[in-house]
Amino acid sequence: MLKKLKQYLPKRLFNTKETEPGRAYDLWAHNYDSQPNNLMLALDEAVFYKLLANLAIKNKVIADIGCGTGRHWAKLLVNDPKKIIGFDVSAEMLKILNQKFPKAETHRLQTNKLTGLENETVDCIISTLTIAHIQDAKEAITEWGRVLKPGGQMVITDYHPLALEKGGKRTFIYNNQLVAVRNYIHPLDKLRDIFGQLGLQVMESIERCVDESSKPYYEKQDALAVFEVWKGVPIIYGLYLKKYDAAL
Repeated sequence: MLKKLKQYLPKRLFNTKETEPGRAYDLWAHNYDSQPNNLMLALDEAVFYKLLANLAIKNKVIADIGCGTGRHWAKLLVNDPKKIIGFDVSAEMLKILNQKFPKAETHRLQTNKLTGLENETVDCIISTLTIAHIQDAKEAITEWGRVLKPGGQMVITDYHPLALEKGGKRTFIYNNQLVAVRNYIHPLDKLRDIFGQLGLQVMESIERCVDESSKPYYEKQDALAVFEVWKGVPIIYGLYLKKYDAAL
């Protein structure tokens, strides 16, 4: 993809050294919600809301890990949860969220520890487009399992590891430079093993590839050659999980 884009854009845009997520999303925050032609955000919304249909969230406590600007919060709040608690590594993304939802409870993540949450106090965990930004996925998911109640539910989406292996990057333009956000490749089989060890059962999974429905996003960027390279490649996945309830 970068090779194709280099034909059209100045060389100075291609400083693709990866930036740590906290710093990168601080830079991206003020433009993050204004991306009408972002394929990943469009696919994430479709996958997330399909899986969200499994959750009964009325009067439930939800933890949103990697909440960003709260892209999904308006639709979550329509379903009357008891509380949504947002966690993110980016102070600027949280600042935007708090501007949109002034009463929101948010916490900036310094580590994988979910500060302020006691064991088994959360009914639902959601995490969208986040896991690949976490270096130690097992440590993070173990912490998620700690705070989730028995019988609790999770909905997770992220950039597909096969796309990352192929060279896919999450990038944006800041001050006329291309910024790439650091990713770590966590194969889905490895994640499933972690979930199983922690008593989290995958109930439903979705994988979406670059296909004809994605083509308009590439056309708008005059990048049909890029589309042909990526056609058929899995680009996003989603998982719906439940935590085993020992009482059942």
